[in-house]
Amino acid sequence: MGLGYRGVAPTEVPTLGGVRDYIQQSGLEEVLVDLVCLRVSQLHDCDFCLGLHSCDLAEKGVSAQKLAAVQAWRDAGAVFDQRERAALAWAETITRIAKKAMRGDAFDAVSTLFSEREIAGLTIAIGLINTYHGSPASS
Repeated sequence: MGLGYRGVAPTEVPTLGGVRDYIQQSGLEEVLVDLVCLRVSQLHDCDFCLGLHSCDLAEKGVSAQKLAAVQAWRDAGAVFDQRERAALAWAETITRIAKKAMRGDAFDAVSTLFSEREIAGLTIAIGLINTYHGSPASS
């Protein structure tokens, strides 16, 4: 269960919306950001966010097969393209960084497929969804 930001910091929460605006202007595809947010939500076992991001992705035309495969993306073959796979690996690396050292292969993959601006946006998106969860990942 995450921290109730709206109750604890009601005037500060809109600032997080500004961060979301930045992410949208970073050049990243909306579906890619939502896939990353869904994966981070899985790592946090957050029912609310799982439902939110799954619905957002379904509304954007993402197939049920792809939604079901997010948790096991490494074994999903061609369901995810190179950028999606690199972004999902980066999301896991950043989310789990407190428990494991940064994986160089994740950074190598993301840096070959994304611009520096996109990596910044992606990392900020991952940080933002982790902020909403308010606790370290359980896995």
